[in-house]
This record gives sequence, structure tokens and C-alpha cells, in this order.
Amino acid sequence: MSEEEQAVTILVVVLGTILTRFLPYLVFTERRRIPQVITDLGRLLPPAVFGLLVIYCLRNVDILNPTQLVPTAAALVITAALFFWRRDMLLPMAGGTLAYMMVMRMM
Repeated sequence: MSEEEQAVTILVVVLGTILTRFLPYLVFTERRRIPQVITDLGRLLPPAVFGLLVIYCLRNVDILNPTQLVPTAAALVITAALFFWRRDMLLPMAGGTLAYMMVMRMM
């Protein structure tokens, strides 16, 4: 890719990011109410994405292999505990990842 193509690619990505960040504020002003479908999506999508992430992470775990099962189970328990404690998405993801890496290092 030439330097001009790289610059155009970066520009298009920046403009696309800016557009997707500010478009909701332009479309849904204070005078116009947010449709119920959008409100429902904002409420339902985060847990659905989190569930898909859990399934994706657990898809190749061999439950008969203790070197895979122990760190995975520890990370899963810590992730669930952090989620039910704080009802947040970011803390359980970071905490579960950190727990998995720490248990893997100990094994």
C-alpha cells in the first residue's frame, strides 16, 4: 500500500468513527424521543455480547484436561463473582482475564 493509500484509509476510518460516535446525537435531539427499539437494544445487547464472549472463550476447553480446566474454572468463577458483585461488564472481563493468566502462570 502506498503512502497515499494509507493516508486515505486512515482518513476514512477516522471519519467513519467520528460519524458513528456523533450520529446518534444528531439524529436523536432533545426534541425527538429515542424509539423503544433502540432503548431495548441498549439494554439487551451488552448481556448478549457478554454471553457470546463467554461461549467463544469456552468453546475449545477440554474439561478432561486439568491444566485447561482449573484455570478456566477459576477465571469463570471470578468473572461471575465480579459481575454479580458490581453489575459491570468491564471489571469481570479484566478480572477474569487476569485470574486466568495468574493461574496459568502458577501451573
